[in-house]
Amino acid sequence: MEKIKVIIAKPGLDGHDRGAKVVARGLVDAGMEVVYLGLRQTPESIVNAAIEEDADVIGLSILSGAHLVNFQRVKELMEKAGIGDRLLTGGGIIPVSDHAVLKNWGIDRVFGPGDEIEKIVQYIREWKASHIH
Repeated sequence: MEKIKVIIAKPGLDGHDRGAKVVARGLVDAGMEVVYLGLRQTPESIVNAAIEEDADVIGLSILSGAHLVNFQRVKELMEKAGIGDRLLTGGGIIPVSDHAVLKNWGIDRVFGPGDEIEKIVQYIREWKASHIH
């Protein structure tokens, strides 16, 4: 089975990355290849890394409240770069009231504090099984 390649990034000025590192480690433990870009990434740097790494998945970790702006910009750049068929997901502190907006933009699911790594792994694997690029 081909390894699933995931980019994990913290866009914007958010300085807390413990959750992103925990998720990244959990994905590695599940057999995925993970590139953690770290803090203070721009949407452009995230999408460029996804292109360079030929990533299947981009995961954004956002605690700053700027989730709508960052998800929208990353999605726009993915579409423009021709990688709009890749999975864009993420997590952090994202109000349930914004989940429908994100889903409307093609971000099908986001995760929050307390979600089990196994659920994230399962979601990514199921997505990959139904989307070959």
